[in-house]
Amino acid sequence: MLSIKSLSHYGLPLSMLLLLSACSGTFTPVKPDNVERSASRQSPKTGDTPWHRAYGKRQETLQNRHVNYRNSESQDIALPLPTIDLWQRIRNGYGIEENTLNPETQKQLDWFASRPDYINTVADRAKPYLYYIVDELEKRNMPLELAFLPVIESSFQPLANSSSNASGLWQFMPATGRVFGLDQNWWYDGRRDIIESTDAALDYLQKLHTDFGDWQLALAAYNSGEGTVGRAIKHNQELGMPTDFWSLNLPQETTNYVPKFMAIAHLLNEPADYNLTLNSIEDTPFFTVVDTGSQIDLALAAKLAEISTDEIHQLNPGFNRSATAPNGPHRIVVPLDKADIFQQGLDELAIDKQMTWTKHTVALGDSLQSISKRYKTTVTAIKKANGLARSNLIRLGSNLLIPTVSNSASNSSITASIQQIASQERVSPTGHKQIYAVNAGDTWWDIAIKHSIDVMELAQWNDKSPKDLLSVGQKLVIWTKIKSTDNKTKKISYVTKSGDSLWKISQRFKVSVAQLLDWNGLSDRSLLRPGQLLTVHVVVTAQNESTI
Repeated sequence: MLSIKSLSHYGLPLSMLLLLSACSGTFTPVKPDNVERSASRQSPKTGDTPWHRAYGKRQETLQNRHVNYRNSESQDIALPLPTIDLWQRIRNGYGIEENTLNPETQKQLDWFASRPDYINTVADRAKPYLYYIVDELEKRNMPLELAFLPVIESSFQPLANSSSNASGLWQFMPATGRVFGLDQNWWYDGRRDIIESTDAALDYLQKLHTDFGDWQLALAAYNSGEGTVGRAIKHNQELGMPTDFWSLNLPQETTNYVPKFMAIAHLLNEPADYNLTLNSIEDTPFFTVVDTGSQIDLALAAKLAEISTDEIHQLNPGFNRSATAPNGPHRIVVPLDKADIFQQGLDELAIDKQMTWTKHTVALGDSLQSISKRYKTTVTAIKKANGLARSNLIRLGSNLLIPTVSNSASNSSITASIQQIASQERVSPTGHKQIYAVNAGDTWWDIAIKHSIDVMELAQWNDKSPKDLLSVGQKLVIWTKIKSTDNKTKKISYVTKSGDSLWKISQRFKVSVAQLLDWNGLSDRSLLRPGQLLTVHVVVTAQNESTI
């Protein structure tokens, strides 16, 4: 809040202020827009809710908002503070936080505050998605700290799968996802689609808030279901006990879930109080959606947008295969600054270059040779597209992804296009082969990091997808590279850490950023993720062996 005395620092003469005062009669304090937004988020305390109709007694709405504004003095003009970045925009729109921290929230807060590397890792993962989530919350007049719910649900990993088969940033169960319109099929899973899953999650949260009249209870129901929370409230009502979240007897996971969320919201609201430094995130859109009109190969889409295949998959995690679904959705999410060049490339794409993909279910008597002839493709292309580089075996009833081209293409263009797709896939693994037995708690990501390999390669070596569930004792094939014997250069694999950038890595290994981009097929817009595997060609004589 800025007083008249302080306004002189901003170059506004006192005479101008007096003139304004004479015109208006009196100064009217102008409160920030977010005050009205926060107030509009609070449900009224009167009237029935669906919960009331189901259980009888109206659930009292709690004022669990902590944003306080100092009273304006008569000579003050309250002016909205400028939004510094996306973090500050979210803080300006808080609407759930308590005035005082519950002991359970404090316990979770201590845990998160002691792990700044984890918080920054998750924050970096959130960068491509956070603006869209915040914008959608604001459109609905919902508390903006709900944008942090994926921290608790998935650590902002859109490919995250739980042991109970929940999936995506918002961790939708299959049945709940279908209720909220999220398609799930062989080609596509809407639970992982950033746009569709976010819209569904906000629909669900709004419904729950309407049911229970309180955001903490809505969050509890998001975790354990409406029935679980409703029965706990009814039980307390019958005993004459309070019915706020903290007074309910809920499953242990839910009892921890809400304090975890409240702790994250508090920590990111006051990071300096806990010696946490967050990297700034610009309050501007990161991506946009482009209508492709038909099915498109994701590697081709990445090429048209001049970005890496990693980035195209990061922004389009809903697609299960190497291409969009034949029957839609016919759209691709691309970085905003690449939308024009992608659209231009799409418009100029010749018909004989448009790869199409077909799902084929293996029938009795099928072989790779017969399937390739049927679809006018090659055995090599089918094997590469399905991670079968080391085997010709196909299982009865299994599904294969078949790359083809449009019927109007010439035979020569068919051959060239198919071979191009095949060459884009990874070559057969080489090096030292070992067998790894999956341990309890292992994920594809954990195993890849442990062995300094790429998670997609690990899945391909085992004819799997990183979305597939692992079971304890499951045997996985792992190929580790044989160390180079070149006396002048050494090809090494570097696993990125939190805070790494291409420039920092180039300085460490005395190489150029351009070389790093070339060796790893990256663009200057590529996002580095903690745990990502990079190839570096090191000049041994220029390095200290301890740094390799």
